[in-house]
Amino acid sequence: MSSDCNGQCGSEVSVVDNSFKGPTTASDAQVSIYKVPKMDCPSEERMIRMALTGFDNIQSLSFDLSNRKLEVIHQSAAAPITSKLETLGLGASLHTTEDASPESVRAAESSNANETEESGTLWILLAINGLMFLVEMTMGLIAQSAGLIADSLDMLADAAVYGIALYAVGHGIKMQVRAAHVAGILQLILAAGVLVEVGRRFLFGSDPQSLMMMAVASVALIANISCLLLIAKHREGGAHMKASWIFSANDVVINLGVVLAGLLVAWTGSNYPDLIIGGVVGGVVLIGAKRILALKG
Repeated sequence: MSSDCNGQCGSEVSVVDNSFKGPTTASDAQVSIYKVPKMDCPSEERMIRMALTGFDNIQSLSFDLSNRKLEVIHQSAAAPITSKLETLGLGASLHTTEDASPESVRAAESSNANETEESGTLWILLAINGLMFLVEMTMGLIAQSAGLIADSLDMLADAAVYGIALYAVGHGIKMQVRAAHVAGILQLILAAGVLVEVGRRFLFGSDPQSLMMMAVASVALIANISCLLLIAKHREGGAHMKASWIFSANDVVINLGVVLAGLLVAWTGSNYPDLIIGGVVGGVVLIGAKRILALKG
């Protein structure tokens, strides 16, 4: 998913979000640079973009995850923007504010992504992840595999992200946050359930079916590679599309982990590899859910 980074945090380059289209001109535009120490994953990026959606004076956001910096091109004072960022608990602080150059304003106003095409891609991603959630959850229960169940949860978390992105179009910030909280609560409940199930199977034993684990995880791997191919041409578009690329790439890594766990179960005859991968994925989604629920309107 992901809802979180799965070991790939801090490696992103600057991503420009042109979804803020206020009537900014070169004469009155300002650029503010924020340092955000706890912004190292797409999940924090989503939180910031959603929190700032209600600001009509913002022209664009540019995220640099590797250096934990945020650039905001805006009109009027930066104080309200700073106050909103401070409520997110990511340690954001204003570094500099200066007049924006004409070049930066023109760059902010240019949009290279076709929004209609991006929306269609998101619908396909939503359908694929929703279907794979049902398949993996069903087969995970049959195969007694905590890894498959947790991977299905990761698929659901992704589907929720894509669904929120589509639903939020045309709605105000409060409705966006409300929708995000619903998805966050669902993820929190399911992630907690997976972790409890992993603990139960650790204490009382389980008999995961390694061949079924590898077969279903391989199907999920093909599905996520398909998602990567679909979104590849959009990954340098808006920040939300860049984040979607990272989610799908992370999912491929998780699918490979489940396949490896299945191989280890077959080789060792132990259920521990399955429980370990299930616990790791469940924990990752749990952390992502907590971050979503921390978002304020």
